[in-house]
Amino acid sequence: MIMFALSIAGCSSSGSKELSIDDPEQAYRIAKEKYDDHDYLAAIDDFSFIKIQFPGFTESDKVQFYLADSYYYRGEYILASYEFDNLIKKYQSKLVAEAKYKLGLCYYQLSPKYSLDQEYTNYAVEELQLFVEQYPDDINVPDAKAKLQELKNKLAYKEYHTGELYMKNSDYHSASLYFNYVYENYIDSDWAGPAMLGHAEALINLYKYKEADKILERFYKTFPKSDQKHRADELRSKTHLN
Repeated sequence: MIMFALSIAGCSSSGSKELSIDDPEQAYRIAKEKYDDHDYLAAIDDFSFIKIQFPGFTESDKVQFYLADSYYYRGEYILASYEFDNLIKKYQSKLVAEAKYKLGLCYYQLSPKYSLDQEYTNYAVEELQLFVEQYPDDINVPDAKAKLQELKNKLAYKEYHTGELYMKNSDYHSASLYFNYVYENYIDSDWAGPAMLGHAEALINLYKYKEADKILERFYKTFPKSDQKHRADELRSKTHLN
């Protein structure tokens, strides 16, 4: 008979157990023990074995989830995202909700600083937004919402920062486009208000005073309690002088 060796985490080398490949429940139990003991590398080996050897196992959704989660806790987020996505697509399981949340977290962890390409940031926003919409009562929704806000702020700041660079180079037309993009696409971000003011300032420098005044009016209505109201007042005085 072919045998598969699964060692229990925390046991001595002489305490390892050999399990028949015909015993999926025992194999799963020991693999789960390794996961619970944070021996994620060993857990990955064991869950991968179970996944291949026992495709019809009644706990296959759990095997898939803990395999993905083991990759996640080892910081192997691309592999984890692949395995979480497999669970979402292949199983009708109570674990799908958490898998969708964790898939979003994988991309969140892969999201780089704002100056770099934001492909993974956009993936994270998409997945976390879907999770929040599909499972509004889930226990992980508050954390998902907090991370969504953080990610949107990052994306908004990337565009806002580019607008600032164009302002410094006196390219007011390009600056106005970037500032406009920020508040039209990320109105709930921390940079929407500053972007409106940046847009208004760029328009003033382009002598488009009526357009700037409309932007400032929108700023007052959208952010009535903004701590940047003084700057808005200064900009508006320039539009009224011309």
